[in-house]
Amino acid sequence: MANSGLQILGFALALLGLIGLIIGTILPQWKMSAYVGDNIITAVSMYQGLWMSCAFQSTGQIQCKVYDSILQLDSALQATRALMIVGIIVTVAGLGVATMGMKCTNCGGDDKNKKSRIAMTGGIVLLIGSLCATIACSWYANNIIKEFYNPFAPVNSKYEFGSAIFIAWAGAFLDIIGGGMLAASCPKGKPKAKYPIASTRPPSSSKEYV
Repeated sequence: MANSGLQILGFALALLGLIGLIIGTILPQWKMSAYVGDNIITAVSMYQGLWMSCAFQSTGQIQCKVYDSILQLDSALQATRALMIVGIIVTVAGLGVATMGMKCTNCGGDDKNKKSRIAMTGGIVLLIGSLCATIACSWYANNIIKEFYNPFAPVNSKYEFGSAIFIAWAGAFLDIIGGGMLAASCPKGKPKAKYPIASTRPPSSSKEYV
């Protein structure tokens, strides 16, 4: 049966991963303007996220604008939004299930095998949530790469990876590790009882014949 220390470590890593997913989803720095070409203007840096776009000026001023309509957004951004939200919700659910199955908690009854199965289920749910977040980040990154190497795209409209996408990637990676540790709580089969082998030799007679 899995060690309680391994379960606590897996839960802590998954919790840190959840925080990383939430921060990465909120931040607007999913992609930032790339300084390529001959005419480079560094006075203003443009950032775009899942919910808003921001302009950082060299004077320290920040101007952000929330996307007005969901229907105006491209399908890739909408899908990334949905996958990140699903990943966060599923990760929260996985942490809740794992809490009931950990050895250090009193939830889930006193049956050790039952609690181990609950912790294993929580780990599997965490792996599903991290998979959703990983797909979302990879999909968004793939679109950035395609737009960057598109020869028909204007030079001043090219973007590269921002810090938020790396934070979300790190959160998904921590969730994978934590979920894997919790999923390792699969209980072993109960050992079979061993009985003494019955002797087939006939009982010896204690009577003495004269």
